[in-house]
Amino acid sequence: MSSDDLRIRLLIVDDEQSIRKLCATVGQSLGFACLEADNGESALAVLEEQSAHMILTDMVMPHMSGLDFLEKVKKLLPRTEVAVMTGHGSIETAVQAMKLGAYDYITKPFSPLEELRLFLRRMAEKVRLVEENQFLRARMDTETQLHGIVGSSSKIQDVLRMISRLKDTRTPVLITGESGTGKELVARAIHFRGTFANRAFVAVDCGSLVPTLIESELFGYEKGAFTGALKSKAGLFQSADGGTIFLDEIGELPLEMQAKLLRVLQEKEVRPVGSNQKVKVDVRVIAASNRDLETEYHKGAFRKDLYFRLNVVTLHVPALRERRSDIPMLLHWFLDRYAPGQPIKVTNAAMKSLLQYDWPGNVRELENCIERAVALGDQQTIDVNDLPPVIASASPVSESFSEASMGGLSSTDLEDIERATIQRVFEQVKGDKALAGKMLGISRATLYRKLKRYNIGVRAMSASSQALQ
Repeated sequence: MSSDDLRIRLLIVDDEQSIRKLCATVGQSLGFACLEADNGESALAVLEEQSAHMILTDMVMPHMSGLDFLEKVKKLLPRTEVAVMTGHGSIETAVQAMKLGAYDYITKPFSPLEELRLFLRRMAEKVRLVEENQFLRARMDTETQLHGIVGSSSKIQDVLRMISRLKDTRTPVLITGESGTGKELVARAIHFRGTFANRAFVAVDCGSLVPTLIESELFGYEKGAFTGALKSKAGLFQSADGGTIFLDEIGELPLEMQAKLLRVLQEKEVRPVGSNQKVKVDVRVIAASNRDLETEYHKGAFRKDLYFRLNVVTLHVPALRERRSDIPMLLHWFLDRYAPGQPIKVTNAAMKSLLQYDWPGNVRELENCIERAVALGDQQTIDVNDLPPVIASASPVSESFSEASMGGLSSTDLEDIERATIQRVFEQVKGDKALAGKMLGISRATLYRKLKRYNIGVRAMSASSQALQ
């Protein structure tokens, strides 16, 4: 969401028409849609018909005081920013208004008039920042909940950027990565985040297909095509027509089947087993493999022409050991899944073991580890003894636990990892503490303690201030 996507609605409340018109003129010059009311009761009636992003109200008005009006607005529209106008002799009342939730106060008469313009501009920038962060928070919650791609490391951010570039295209994609890294999550994100999200997504585990039934499963069959074919059945390609078919572990397909798949991709049509008629299909193909298919075709185990047909764009999903700084965030994500609402703490010793382990099973193994720890633990704390023995006894430093694999972190110490993770998230959300806490999976109180401990608060406020300029 850009600033241009949000046109500010400003409600001006004052019993003096000249003041209302002056404020409306300045607001309109800043691009605001301006509404007016001559007292608090009239303003509340306006707000029942149309909400406002900002309210500029006088403190002394007939029928209802500015403070009473402020309290009612904050109950009715807690997200609306309210600023108060006051004379030089009633600053104490303005300060009281700020204690009740007012954004700020400005004294009148406005001299020079540019002071009012700058005041409203700063107020609008805060509104826009809050709106944009709420939009980002909602989008992150939705996308994370749908697709489970969690992390703030540079490598996982590269994956997310590629997903964003590919989501609205029909380009074939080959996803590479070790087992358990989340290749299917990436494929689903490419499909469901884009313009084809309302169309079919069909996932096929090529490694689990029975060799004698692969063709009929993929392309369908006619009634009587073989023993047991009591009625015709559409294949998986037909089921995915107009959408996406995800061919997981495509390197497991026999060479004969690879040739038939290539023909389908070239001709965009399938012929069901036992039929002489071809059926047109329009599918986007996303394939995945934990093997190096280029090496496989050089060995003759995978068709070279099929490899180049599939490998228009390659997207590599990094192993967990290559993005260890994401482990704390993934840990909290899985704790929320398997122990929702339970404030389970993880000891430093347990966290160090998790960070030092090489995770050959990647994110899937981490998820299983956390599920096990929750099931066997005391529902309050996860310590080293709650981890599988192979993880609990991980060496203090393994060969792959290097500065490069940590994405630039200079130490394996837990505090260095935690400090760098929090700082990276803060830069990502422009200093929004509430959003940072949600991304990190920790409470606001815990976040504040971490900020104070690592002296990040000053830098975070600086980032926030820069975002408001």
